[in-house]
Amino acid sequence: MTPDAHLDERRRQVLVSIIAEYVESAEPVGSRSIARRHMRGLSAATIRNVMSDLEELGYLSQPHTSAGRVPTDKAYRFYVDHLRGMPWVDKATAGAAARESAAAPLSGVERLMAETPAQLSQGTHMTGVLLAPPLQHTALDRIELVPLAEGRALAVVVTETGWVTTQPMSVEARLTLDDLREMGRSLTRRFRGKTFQAILDEVAAPTDPLDPLWTRGRALLDQVVTVLRARTLYVSGALNMLDHPDLTDVATVRRLLHAFEEKARLIDLLSRIAQERGVQIVIGAENPVEEMREVSLVASTYSYRDQVLGVLGVVGPRRMAYSDVISIVDETARLVSSSLSRVRPELYLPS
Repeated sequence: MTPDAHLDERRRQVLVSIIAEYVESAEPVGSRSIARRHMRGLSAATIRNVMSDLEELGYLSQPHTSAGRVPTDKAYRFYVDHLRGMPWVDKATAGAAARESAAAPLSGVERLMAETPAQLSQGTHMTGVLLAPPLQHTALDRIELVPLAEGRALAVVVTETGWVTTQPMSVEARLTLDDLREMGRSLTRRFRGKTFQAILDEVAAPTDPLDPLWTRGRALLDQVVTVLRARTLYVSGALNMLDHPDLTDVATVRRLLHAFEEKARLIDLLSRIAQERGVQIVIGAENPVEEMREVSLVASTYSYRDQVLGVLGVVGPRRMAYSDVISIVDETARLVSSSLSRVRPELYLPS
């Protein structure tokens, strides 16, 4: 029996009505308001009985004995899983909002990455997040080592999809310009076409530890490895969490803001989401990040050349208009993918 098998049509209608009412009001929902505003064919007494059944099944909770009910994480999960059949706001409306917020002129990929979560935050009044490309899942095109000031160089890593990332690094004074260029060419010949994860595995356990590439350039190689492991997480609108009536507990908000600040576990969570295409929703207690169990995450992957590059999304209270937020996130992911195609020349370094 599926988890929702106990929900007949009446229970489903009452549950959907309660969720709609609670999303709008942020107040516990009583049977009279449901009878008056949503289900005029049923008496308040009948609706109370249905609400009691839904509470026993774990879809509703009652904050106080005399208060109405509020949806649980289980109720929100039911709602999200059945969105297509529910009469919520037209997705075109939310999609138009996403297009308006994401249509600002962009000067390059870095600006696109930085501005997108800000636009998501403005469009939803929640916290926008964007995980830049998970580079270890992409394949290498080339590595270039560009001299800077004395004792410094710039490692430039270009993937097969054309994504460029750079990292300043320290070098031994004895290494000349030609030495650095040759080291870059050697690394490119050795690793071109391999995924970053395969490169990391090979560096961790070389088949021939006496290979000149390891003995001569190990210090440089270790620094290049940090580029292959690196991920950038952009977060915008974290303080918006303070404006939601559902998140009034200071300790809860403090833990949430710490998760945004510390980032490592949120990066791990988004990295796992990046393994599946499309929109995904993590609701309350479903979140493996303990500090985020009072909120929900709506996220979607974005891509370039049909290859998933990263994840973007919104963190907000569990009480949210999921249909609207999903539409905005989905449309924004599509627009980011499209924008990456339009700025394709900026993804490559001049040859």
